[in-house]
Amino acid sequence: MPTLFILFGFRFFFWSNEHEPIHVYISKGDAEAKYNIESLTLVENHGFKNNELRMIESILEENKDVIKERWYEYFKK
Repeated sequence: MPTLFILFGFRFFFWSNEHEPIHVYISKGDAEAKYNIESLTLVENHGFKNNELRMIESILEENKDVIKERWYEYFKK
């Protein structure tokens, strides 16, 4: 599972056998969330508090292009 980056203790990653739409997982401690990158929509949340989700969304918005670039690079699209 490729790690995209780690910021403020949040690990942003995707699984090596992923499918579109482009999405990313975020984990910290026992919490994990999944976001659709194009719409920046929360798909799943298991344990993150609202303030953590706001921080994650801010990080995703700032790094949306990098995430998409890494996705396409990894999956050779």
